[in-house]
Amino acid sequence: MRGAQGYSEATDRPQITRIPLSHLSIEVGHFDPNDIADDIDQVKAEFGRLVPLVAAFNESARIQFGPGARVSTCHLIDDYLQPDTDPADILGKLLAAADETGLTIDYLARESGCWQTSPFLGGVPSGEPIPVAEMVAARIIAEPVPPDTGRRPPMAESGWLCNGRRSSEHEPVQAMRARSYRPPEQFGRREHSIFLDVQLWSRQIVDGVAETRWSCPFLVAVWQLLRLGMLRYHGEPVVDPQLWRGEPWPRRWHEVPPVVQVNPAAQPFAAYRTLSMLPKRYIGIEHSVRLVLDHLDLDDDVVTQIIDSAANDQVPVTVSHKISDRLSHLLLDGS
Repeated sequence: MRGAQGYSEATDRPQITRIPLSHLSIEVGHFDPNDIADDIDQVKAEFGRLVPLVAAFNESARIQFGPGARVSTCHLIDDYLQPDTDPADILGKLLAAADETGLTIDYLARESGCWQTSPFLGGVPSGEPIPVAEMVAARIIAEPVPPDTGRRPPMAESGWLCNGRRSSEHEPVQAMRARSYRPPEQFGRREHSIFLDVQLWSRQIVDGVAETRWSCPFLVAVWQLLRLGMLRYHGEPVVDPQLWRGEPWPRRWHEVPPVVQVNPAAQPFAAYRTLSMLPKRYIGIEHSVRLVLDHLDLDDDVVTQIIDSAANDQVPVTVSHKISDRLSHLLLDGS
């Protein structure tokens, strides 16, 4: 993994490109690609109950931001863990289900685009891939845990990030003989600890080459950053939604743009705030996402630009410096 310096813009300080921003980005559900292929009735049922919820949050946005409130919807496809599925089959069925139930999906995104993206020119990949996941990982600042016993490797080596001090079970046996067991401890707790230890990636050997496999919580953290417009590469956005005009979908995922605009009339993809409507089984992942975001040292120029844009919007919007404060969730019953 490259260090943070490899992606720093501090030396040449390229101009940060402004991007259009909605007030709210709503994520409408999440499905396993095989569920879309094999159980489209489940997808339709889920989309059906999301329709009135999306309408309610659109109305709420108009109350909060005025009649010109900008709201966009999106859906993330997990092609990272299931790259062998057929995008033409998956995307066709998904959009047909949305159309049948009356759910408007403005943007489709690939989860592997949270790992790396490729610029698209004329609807085809063009140029060198942008290592998005590595860029974000290089900006993680883990909390120091004194005293450091050296038994557990640092986050950059282990791929694990936590919100406090791990238990004394992780300390050398020699140290354990001198004192009794110490439970894990959350930093900044109010009274009792809620200790969280999240795996961000793992290493495996594929054909003799070390390969990084990014965890779902980490990729979803990147997904949230993309939806908030927080990531730049040499000053430019790392994703540029490509308009779909009804042409046939490719049969391989890497030929599908990282973010596709499927509604020509859609408001901007990125937004000041995000709302994710998901089954409640994702509560652990979303808790982990907030931990990752709270440990990021993001580009100050990008943060300041978005805060200023919000303050100077037609209806001024207050945007927190703390990224996790810009996220909200609606966790639903069911699988």
